[in-house]
Amino acid sequence: MSYHHLTTFERGRIQELLAQGYSNRRIAKRLGRHHSCIDREVRRNGGCYQNYDGEVAQQMYQVRRNRAKPKGKYTPTLIETITDCLQRTWSPEQIAHTATIGQISFKTIYRWLYAGILPRVTVNNLRHKGKRRKADRRSTFSMGVSISRRPSIVKTRETFGHWELDSVVSSRGQSKGCFATFVERKSRLYTALKMPNRTAESMSKAITQLYQTLPQGAFKTGTTDRGKEFACATQMQEQLGLTLYFADAYSSWQRGSNENANGLLREFYPKKTDLALVSQKELTHNLFLMNSRPRKCLGWKSPIQVFLHEVAHLT
Repeated sequence: MSYHHLTTFERGRIQELLAQGYSNRRIAKRLGRHHSCIDREVRRNGGCYQNYDGEVAQQMYQVRRNRAKPKGKYTPTLIETITDCLQRTWSPEQIAHTATIGQISFKTIYRWLYAGILPRVTVNNLRHKGKRRKADRRSTFSMGVSISRRPSIVKTRETFGHWELDSVVSSRGQSKGCFATFVERKSRLYTALKMPNRTAESMSKAITQLYQTLPQGAFKTGTTDRGKEFACATQMQEQLGLTLYFADAYSSWQRGSNENANGLLREFYPKKTDLALVSQKELTHNLFLMNSRPRKCLGWKSPIQVFLHEVAHLT
């Protein structure tokens, strides 16, 4: 049975039964309470059994209840910290486990956001703006090496240098500008390169640029969807010795890290944005914001930290 406070009637009955010589155990049995409850009540509000008065006890109870106002965790310093992190595109869970560790839970941050308690930030600062988004479907592609032939070690994320690839496009029919996006599976480092259009030639140049920029051994394999831009897979194998594995049709979960990161990038560039007008400097800045956030799956380290650690230990 859930706990509830003693009532005025119960306090009157305690006074009456005490006057009749009842013990605290017998009183507890009559009232359906635990004997320790009766013992605490008498000692706290009467001092002893002879001095207990039900009416006085109720008045003392009311005084204590009025004084028992919760202080809460809302402090100017804490609010400023949360606000600053939200403006830097951190999620409530990332904030709770790093910037405010031990002070507040991420559920409380969500409650404050929905209640409008936090100044200068709203639910619009959250990734999904307080709503869930529907995933769209991609076109199919019938070429390339199937993901079923990909080494099993890649799936475990225990080895470094295995990437997931995709493209992010502008609004259909308005601009051909797009991004080639890459995420390293172990460190979750996410990067993107501008492309003039979504063709195999443009994707080939982007993959080559990243491959040549990274240290040797940092780009071992790639996992992609079946989009037409990855028709360059054979060319990449011949020129770079880089194998691209193609996920099954309508199985975006097989490249979940890239799909998730693309969603994060869309916070900065919604679907109607003309990506051809985005400068590389602006794109680099936003990628830095994404990669410097602490991640739960990385033990609250940032992708940049894990990536640099792995690069430093390449053999």
